[in-house]
Amino acid sequence: MRILGVDPGIQSTGYGAIQTEGKSFRLIEAGVVSTPRNKPLAERLERLRRGLRQVLENCQPEIVIVEELYSHAQHPRTAILMGHARGVLLSACSEKKLPVVDFPAKRVKKAITGNGNATKGQMQEMVKMLLRLKETSCPTDVFDALALAMSYVYLGNRLP
Repeated sequence: MRILGVDPGIQSTGYGAIQTEGKSFRLIEAGVVSTPRNKPLAERLERLRRGLRQVLENCQPEIVIVEELYSHAQHPRTAILMGHARGVLLSACSEKKLPVVDFPAKRVKKAITGNGNATKGQMQEMVKMLLRLKETSCPTDVFDALALAMSYVYLGNRLP
């Protein structure tokens, strides 16, 4: 099965596509879709939409996994901007008739590391180990996206 994990954000949206065989993984493609800070929000969202459509075309996933929307009381604007990015992603997936599953961050951390309170560093190390990656200079958004994709396998392949 080909799974695409996406960690949405306005400035940087990480993505990672994997191919699964049972509980083993092979990296297909991973990267970031970025938007310039100095552009209006509508233009940034359009650039994000085009970038995500290209990722979906290139990776040809069977399903897309995204982090569940959350908000911190101290940073409500972050949740609103993340919601815009998720909306663009959901729209692009809908165009392709792709199922989308979302998981809370703690559930992803528990699935990948065994600890729902794992640090970013612990998550990155587990992703690196599971995918047998030597390079660690990827942005954290990419590691988060790959963890999302892999967590779908560990959490039982439940379709929406």
